[in-house]
Amino acid sequence: MDDVAAGSSPRVPLLSDGLDARSRAATAEINGSRVAYWTYEPVQATAATRTILVIHGFRGDHHGLLRVVDQLPEMRLIMPDLPGFGVSEAAGGAGEHSVAGYGKFVGDFMAALGLGPETVLLGHSFGSIIASHFVADHPGAVAELILINPIAAPALEGPKGLMTKAAVLYYEAAARLPRRLGIALLRNQLIVRVMSETMAKTRDKDLRRFVHDQHSAYFSAFADRDSLLEAFKASVGSNVAEVAPRLALPVLLVAGAEDEIAALPDQHKLLPLLPDGTLEVIPGVGHLIHYETPEPAAGFIRRFLKDHAA
Repeated sequence: MDDVAAGSSPRVPLLSDGLDARSRAATAEINGSRVAYWTYEPVQATAATRTILVIHGFRGDHHGLLRVVDQLPEMRLIMPDLPGFGVSEAAGGAGEHSVAGYGKFVGDFMAALGLGPETVLLGHSFGSIIASHFVADHPGAVAELILINPIAAPALEGPKGLMTKAAVLYYEAAARLPRRLGIALLRNQLIVRVMSETMAKTRDKDLRRFVHDQHSAYFSAFADRDSLLEAFKASVGSNVAEVAPRLALPVLLVAGAEDEIAALPDQHKLLPLLPDGTLEVIPGVGHLIHYETPEPAAGFIRRFLKDHAA
């Protein structure tokens, strides 16, 4: 395992004091690998309380969705660090960090925790690919599907294709270089900062600092370079549209109007492919809805679940 330091702690928490009181950390052994996960209990459970299983994006971990969790105090949210990310171990065997491999993990994780078909599944970015493909392959496994910044179109095609192919070369080079050089390339704070500056759209200085600190602290927490490369290729090799017609359940899409990774025109093309889809667009934000605009995102989630109450 390649041990990678997590980086500095964020300076601006922007989270309520009550979030820690709701939180419980635990681990589970899934197919021989130790997976860390966090459960956030509702402040007060009611008939409207739902259990939401949250799947984070590429090179993220459970920290990325905390501001959304904080805005849903009436819900129970369960957030694992995906195998190979955060403090979870990489899964053993080739193909385990593919879309299908992560889909198998979702099913096995739900079984280990006893999460039944009343569960809501939420995926952000790469997590939207994992979640949608899992639902398409396991109809009836969950009740509703929520996709934040969903990857709605092929990343290797269109205007973004050249940049995506360059990123593939970056991860391949990092995997092939001697360990120290490869890790240094992946952890390079200048590259992380450029990425962060590109995606952040907010003009609020404190919030922008928080976003950069989050990326600095958690973007380099991964198990090893090989699993990271495999996961990256999975993230750019699939999309939600591939399986959209097979998603026979209520689906909520939450998109950023200025998203350059999951572009808004692609969301409008995705929507009619869904048998039962709803699209909500948040202005002034790009691919970082979970950091920059958690309040409206949580509002859309709350209304969607109310409209589709079990």
